[in-house]
Amino acid sequence: MGGFIAERLGAVGYQLMHFRERPDALWIIIGFVGQALFMMRFLVQWIASEKAKKSVIPDLFWFFSIGGGAVLLSYALYRGDPVFIFGQALGLFIYFRNLHFVLRDRKAKRDAA
Repeated sequence: MGGFIAERLGAVGYQLMHFRERPDALWIIIGFVGQALFMMRFLVQWIASEKAKKSVIPDLFWFFSIGGGAVLLSYALYRGDPVFIFGQALGLFIYFRNLHFVLRDRKAKRDAA
């Protein structure tokens, strides 16, 4: 088992050292940017929940979800991974739908006031 792990770590180290030589280096960066945007939604939700002392989902959560999902979908399309494409496409539909509900409810409250 130790040999397998050392072998994998060596391969990753080699790839990092020769990263700029990869023809898909830009797409890997795009994938990491999408993943970072997607991760930010959890950070935003955690901070908002800590401030409120209860579980809340701020509007920014949905914007980071959409941004990260869109970038990751483009990366998935480049990779041609049908599982990843399906997951991101379905997620984007859900994120847009939830944001629609949030904005619709906010407008209804504003109109009622």
